[in-house]
Amino acid sequence: MRLLNRIPPEAERLAAARGVLQIRARLLQAIRSFFVSRGYLEVETPVRIPVPALERHIDAEPAGDHFLRTSPEFHMKRLLAAGYEKIFQIGPCFRRGERGRFHHPEYTMLEWYRAGANYLDMLNEMESLMAEAVQAVQGLLQTPYQGRLISWTPPWERMRVADAFRAWAGWDPVAAYDADRFDRDLVERVEPQLPMNRPVVLKDYPAEAAALARLNASNPRVAERWELYAGGLELANAFSELTDPTEMRRRFTQWSAERQAAGQAVYPADPAFLAALEAGLPPSGGVALGVDRLVMLLADVRSLDDVLPFREPLE
Repeated sequence: MRLLNRIPPEAERLAAARGVLQIRARLLQAIRSFFVSRGYLEVETPVRIPVPALERHIDAEPAGDHFLRTSPEFHMKRLLAAGYEKIFQIGPCFRRGERGRFHHPEYTMLEWYRAGANYLDMLNEMESLMAEAVQAVQGLLQTPYQGRLISWTPPWERMRVADAFRAWAGWDPVAAYDADRFDRDLVERVEPQLPMNRPVVLKDYPAEAAALARLNASNPRVAERWELYAGGLELANAFSELTDPTEMRRRFTQWSAERQAAGQAVYPADPAFLAALEAGLPPSGGVALGVDRLVMLLADVRSLDDVLPFREPLE
């Protein structure tokens, strides 16, 4: 017997993804509308780059004699140094070896930067962005996700990292930092205790976990950095940006040594980025938001596999 009109499995999967793709489309439209209405310029920077961003825990994907970017951050900061004041970008990024329910080696990132702003200014803007985006996608400021209802109404709860660790991990990483213990306890003890029904922001990270954030002038043991969580998902990471080229070189040197000791690839410091810092990067705030995770949340699905229809499913 001949089977007629049999639909290939891929066609079925792609047809089932229509609702998620429609949510993504509405979200991207709302994001662009938000930033354009506030005087931001949308920019595009290279995806294939000669030197990847040098960070302690991020591995870049080789692409011939170049690399696929892990973030557009360095190119966007070069634009800030050239006099651009408010810029945003939505586009693909890549990280080698990351695969799981909330991780994928190829993902979509929203990044935006504003000259003259700090990390708290960017948090206020993040609240406004999410209020408009969620309203545009769902028609109200509540999101059903995995059996819970998340309320996005600002202001959101803001919690210092030191307070969260004292409450749930029994120690203060700002007073006495331990890198391995910090990473382990953040994942195993702190993040599971964060509220699931509303956004919460962890802010004021230990100086040793500053990444590319500047240290607080009145308390240099604290970095001006925050991360946004909602529904158990880490959605965004933000800094008052480090603008001191001497300190940046020191961090690059430290991370290179740590990567070499761990047997990881060691990338050279990006000379064009360092030249931009030397020329003068203005005080700025920046945010990176994982678009795919936000689509996951707005579509009420469990895994990135459900919002990336052309990706190989996680076994």
